[in-house]
Amino acid sequence: MTRHIWQAYVEEADHLRHHQDVKPIYAKRKETIERVFADAKEKHGMRWTTLRGLKKLSMQAMLTFAAINLKKMATGTWQGPKMA
Repeated sequence: MTRHIWQAYVEEADHLRHHQDVKPIYAKRKETIERVFADAKEKHGMRWTTLRGLKKLSMQAMLTFAAINLKKMATGTWQGPKMA
């Protein structure tokens, strides 16, 4: 029986994922990381592409996620209108 050279590391990561201290982090993942990819698909055209080649797709993905990050930064720093 053969095992992959990194199988021990995969098993350790799986073990740590179910640890009580780490479970809240994985619960938040669906609200943070997965939400970013869902928004990229729905709002920023990442569901389909007309581009060909890894280099062009990488450029599109980097620009899309840069735009998403800029939107997050702008939303976080916006203070709203000043009331008199």
